[in-house]
Amino acid sequence: MEFLFQTLNGNIWAMFGAAIAFFVAGMGSSKGVGIAGQAGTGVLTEDPGKFVPVMILEAIASTQAIYGFVIAFLILGNVNIGGDLSLESGLFLFAAGIPVGLTGLMSGIYQGKVAASGINMIAKRPESMGRAITLALMVEMFAILAFIISFLMLGKV
Repeated sequence: MEFLFQTLNGNIWAMFGAAIAFFVAGMGSSKGVGIAGQAGTGVLTEDPGKFVPVMILEAIASTQAIYGFVIAFLILGNVNIGGDLSLESGLFLFAAGIPVGLTGLMSGIYQGKVAASGINMIAKRPESMGRAITLALMVEMFAILAFIISFLMLGKV
């Protein structure tokens, strides 16, 4: 294990952190948007006039990828290809990508499930759009907290 830490410099560890932040959170968003989209196509088959509320609920699950992208962008801003980033700083940047990446994975999937349920709810009760959005945004809180933690970790590098 010590060999792994010695052979990979700080820049490489930082790149791994950026990859975790974006790709893992992006996988959660992709899965969540897919789940909500599947529910949306069923509703739109019956009532194409509900496209806007379906689209809003489906899009909510994409925010985790946005949070991951911002953190990855900030991590990459610390990478110095021409020089060496210290191993300590690189590992810290790697660690900063973990909260937003892993939490984004899980919250993106679950937010997609809640959004799909909301889409099914507005199919029967169009006036409940506000409730459906509120329920989906409850899952969003965890992604926001993880984004804040990753952002605060970046401020310590």
